[in-house]
Amino acid sequence: MIAGLELGGTKCVATLAEGREVVDQRRVPTRDAAATVGDLTAILDAWTAAHRVRAIGVAAFGPIRTDPAADDFGTFLATPKPGWQGFALVQQLQERYGLPVGLDSDVNGAALAEGRWGGAIGMANHAYVTVGTGVGVGLVVGGRTMAGRAHSEMGHIFVDRAPGDGVPGICPFHGGCVEGLISGPALAARAGKAGEALDELHPIWDQFVHVLARLVHTIVLTGAPERVALGGGVLSTRPALVARVDAAVRASLGGYSQVPFTIGIPLLGDQAGPMGALAIARNVLEAGAA
Repeated sequence: MIAGLELGGTKCVATLAEGREVVDQRRVPTRDAAATVGDLTAILDAWTAAHRVRAIGVAAFGPIRTDPAADDFGTFLATPKPGWQGFALVQQLQERYGLPVGLDSDVNGAALAEGRWGGAIGMANHAYVTVGTGVGVGLVVGGRTMAGRAHSEMGHIFVDRAPGDGVPGICPFHGGCVEGLISGPALAARAGKAGEALDELHPIWDQFVHVLARLVHTIVLTGAPERVALGGGVLSTRPALVARVDAAVRASLGGYSQVPFTIGIPLLGDQAGPMGALAIARNVLEAGAA
């Protein structure tokens, strides 16, 4: 038995599994850290009392310290989410349960899950992009997520915009970075209503495709992935955008890519994130057994 916690911007998902088979799954809203983690530990308390859970995997929004050698490993850093900065999540879980706790970013976890059980099985290099409450990129290179002192934050890079797109971005740190321009809240701020309420022909989607394609262009030239999965709440309800992004990326690359690649939806669908937390738990177990 393993347990996974996926911490997202609007909801958190706790999953109990035997291998990859889900035994139980619960969702709680993301509030401040104390309240949210209180909900999650209540779920874990029940599971660990009833089952022999061997490891916990955490796939979390960030920024969060993912370097196991750091003194503040598993602590949230300068996040815009109220009540989370400085919260030592991994330390609390380790002290409460005495189990191995693996940690990575939520989007890295989704990438690992796609590589282990989804559309990137057998691929050493692949990527996962999520567009929802925020924009994140999980990049797997040589079978491992790209990680050093911190996890990737490619959702906060700057790209050129579509002609005539001069609307300020909403990122509290960078303004018009990718997340500040095309995340769900950014689309709502730009259009004056939620993305799901926008007509398919609304011009904002041209701007969206342009910015997302520029991000994927950068990913293709940086990590040489065999596959790029485009997921998250914004894209899950508008799959036609994926084909438009694919065409825009290939046009912008102009045939320059050194290796063939595909762009598509995550085969694990909306379970990519929760399964990502399980993939992290599996990794920490396998590392301990090595």
